[in-house]
Amino acid sequence: MHASMGGSNMTSSTSSQLTPAKALEIAKNCEDGVPPAVTAVLERAISELWQRIQAQPSTYVMHKEEFIVFNYYRSRFANVATAQQAVARFWNNFRGDSTDINGGYPS
Repeated sequence: MHASMGGSNMTSSTSSQLTPAKALEIAKNCEDGVPPAVTAVLERAISELWQRIQAQPSTYVMHKEEFIVFNYYRSRFANVATAQQAVARFWNNFRGDSTDINGGYPS
């Protein structure tokens, strides 16, 4: 799939094919604002992830791709204990290269 980087060329059919990982890559590289279709994909991903965390607030462990999305939105959850606990569980269970996690995404 080749999604156009221009906001006016992002269609709803493009957003349905756009993965959260690709959407994050596009968002990271947008200098003139994030296209609405990209924002929609990311908002859907964080909403679904947050529902999973809330459904299992003391046991849910994010996988790496989920954590990268969560990290993009971490300021939204800065003072939420459930979120802080989910982040701690991720790091306590993560086995890999931590440089793959931040990947230059905004703090």
